[in-house]
Amino acid sequence: MCPGFYTFVPEMASLLHTCQLKNGIRLIHRPNQSDVAHFGLIVHTGTRDENPNEHGLAHFMEHMFFKGTTKRSAYQIISRLEDVGGEINAYTAKEETALHASFLKQDYFRAIELIQDIFLHSSFPEKEREKEAEVILSEIQGYDDSPSELIFDRAEELLFPNHSIGRNILGTEESLGRFRNGMLENFHAENYATDEIVLSSVGNLSFAEIKKTAEKYFGSIPQKSRTRKRFQPETVSAKRVVEKRNTYQKHCMMLGSAYALPDQKRLQLYLLNNILGGSGMNSRLNMALRERRGYSYSAESHYAPYTDTGAMMIYFSSDAEKFDLSMRVVRDEIRKLRTTLIADSRLKHARKQMMGQLAISHENNEHLMLSSGKSFLIFNRVDSLDTILKKLEEITVHGLRETANEILDPHLMNTLIFE
Repeated sequence: MCPGFYTFVPEMASLLHTCQLKNGIRLIHRPNQSDVAHFGLIVHTGTRDENPNEHGLAHFMEHMFFKGTTKRSAYQIISRLEDVGGEINAYTAKEETALHASFLKQDYFRAIELIQDIFLHSSFPEKEREKEAEVILSEIQGYDDSPSELIFDRAEELLFPNHSIGRNILGTEESLGRFRNGMLENFHAENYATDEIVLSSVGNLSFAEIKKTAEKYFGSIPQKSRTRKRFQPETVSAKRVVEKRNTYQKHCMMLGSAYALPDQKRLQLYLLNNILGGSGMNSRLNMALRERRGYSYSAESHYAPYTDTGAMMIYFSSDAEKFDLSMRVVRDEIRKLRTTLIADSRLKHARKQMMGQLAISHENNEHLMLSSGKSFLIFNRVDSLDTILKKLEEITVHGLRETANEILDPHLMNTLIFE
């Protein structure tokens, strides 16, 4: 489940304010009474927007944002909020990049000005490039040492071959060594369009104040459209790959293509995924593999939707002698979803479980700020709790079985095994 694309404002939808600046940048703000506030800039640019010779550049840029601007050193960037007890952070995904901060409410303007400075005025100092490449290389090596994490990256490479959306976010040692002066500036100019930027805020500040501040720091940015175009990736199906990793356990990923973000069946697949192998300990995979048989410590499924495609992934690990038995159990759980209707009572519980998970996740105001911003970025709206509940009520047991047959066809799914 990906709550970021199904966020809500419980009982307070009327307090969710939005507007668009003249240059196309959008603003979303939720006022509250907390002493702690959160602000983020989310841009619809990520790993998939890299050219072949730029593998890892979007993530590298995220790191280099913190290495100096035309008026601040790296230390001054870090200290600007930390000196007042705040935090600034960032992340890169396949289709977006975010700069975000958490801070005391009286430091709102300090945080917004800092994010504006590093987003617009980063100097990308050459002396920091090699140093930061080494930091990211250590990050890559950490993934290489963790097969349970690495297999997710390798799986999407298998599903989306020869397309940037399938490549891992971090890059490689070879690609990191290719980055030179000018590449970051060029990537920024070609991909960071003003109509694909959202400013997201949660905190104790009126909308009039946050709007005025957003216009002050971001309103003068010239309107700009994306230069590079995105191309829909082709997917591979029914492929089986075994990689020798010399691991104590065997790791398996079954995966196939899934619904894209605009698809009306997207919520239906979220719910089906939650039933099959979501975060709850009572998911079918966890109950069948871990609780009832003790074959596996980790068994889960994930649905990753993108703007023009999607991926459905089923993962488990087990000792070598239990691997074939575990595979049979997983296939049997898939078969049941494709051939047998879920009981109405089970569907009712699944709806409540999903709503509860969403409600709990959004008790975290930082998460709420980011997920609201992502929803506004992609859909130009943020669904209320009532809206999501109504959509869930429309999902039927027949619809879930139909989705299972479309997405979980074992004859179409790829299999990746680390052993």
